[in-house]
Amino acid sequence: QVQLVESGGGLVQSGGSLRLSCAASRSILSINTMGWYRQAPGKQRELVATVTSGGRLNYADSVKGRFTISRDISKNTVFLQMNGLKPEDTAVYYCVATLDTFPTWGQGTQVTVSS
Repeated sequence: QVQLVESGGGLVQSGGSLRLSCAASRSILSINTMGWYRQAPGKQRELVATVTSGGRLNYADSVKGRFTISRDISKNTVFLQMNGLKPEDTAVYYCVATLDTFPTWGQGTQVTVSS
């Protein structure tokens, strides 16, 4: 079992940057995969980026080259650095931790990009 606390959302202009943080209640090395999903109004939740316990990274094509997922193992925290933000990146961003194929979701943080 794990609890997740997210922070870092907000309002930013197009082309700007934000960094999201997700702090886990246990060692992130014990979590198979951590990452970020997002859900825009009227759309399905979609993958943004993930990192496995072994450090393998995965990104959605729509964010490659703009977003970077990273982690601080000593703080049990995963980050999502978002650069070059676009209005279409506007969504609620959710942190997710997957243990033995069972996902635990954070509460979500709103990211709004104005044009």
